[in-house]
Amino acid sequence: MSLPFELDVLRTFVAIVENGGFTRASERVGRTQSTVSLQVKKLESRLGRRVFEREAGRELQLTPEGEILLPYARQMLGLADEARSRLMEPDIVGRVRLGTPEDFATTHLPEVLARFARAHPQVALEVNCDFTVNLLDAFSKGLYDLVLFKRAPQGPGGGVGVWKEVLVWAASPRLVLDAGQPVPLILAPVPDIYRKGALASLDAAGKEWRITYSSPSLAGLQAAVKAGLGVTVLPREMVPPGFLLLGPEQGFPALPATEIVLNHAPGTLSRAAQALSQHIISSLENVSGEAHVSSR
Repeated sequence: MSLPFELDVLRTFVAIVENGGFTRASERVGRTQSTVSLQVKKLESRLGRRVFEREAGRELQLTPEGEILLPYARQMLGLADEARSRLMEPDIVGRVRLGTPEDFATTHLPEVLARFARAHPQVALEVNCDFTVNLLDAFSKGLYDLVLFKRAPQGPGGGVGVWKEVLVWAASPRLVLDAGQPVPLILAPVPDIYRKGALASLDAAGKEWRITYSSPSLAGLQAAVKAGLGVTVLPREMVPPGFLLLGPEQGFPALPATEIVLNHAPGTLSRAAQALSQHIISSLENVSGEAHVSSR
């Protein structure tokens, strides 16, 4: 009996879950929305079960069967990526220095890097987390082979876009906002790109604000929000359960989008650095659906 799974279909299924819907998932996997819908129908037909609840006016939800499938789908995709690396890029030896934003590293990179380490056990990974401005400064000084950094979406050039972030305002139900008072903000310190975008958006909307808590740590920011000290800005997929999303109904302006870009040092990269670069790109995928284009 043949298995009802195809890796491309499973990758689309996971993308729908992680991006909260068919539209953003189609951008993530580089396919049209109609193709994504057909892939889901194909998966459900082969399983003989529905994996998504589709009720008008409600957010897309997994069925109980979809919740069972999700961790297995992630495991199968991870094993496939690992097998491809082991078979197609064996015996790579060396050291790779990678710089990355701390929140992105915490949420998205651990499993990606773990698969690479299993596939290439003779490659030593040195990963450092910092703000984008600091990462780019160190990168310009030759301290990194590869660097992931955040910027406003600007299309091809200056690296490979590997992830798009939809930013949202988030707060705890414990927070009571007074319409007549400045917005209490919980943000990372300068030069954080989320901070810059949040303050610019509030200023453009004519809303007063004050910083009530500042921390360079994602965990520290989330703890302060949970305690009800203020409002923060997070990528939608990083909003913890129980937090409230604030938008125009609560008087909060739209936030600018950001993207995560992978860039590598000028000159010839080592085989180890090339392998890690390709692994990160294939694991995260280019959410724009366009070919990876670099200015290098």
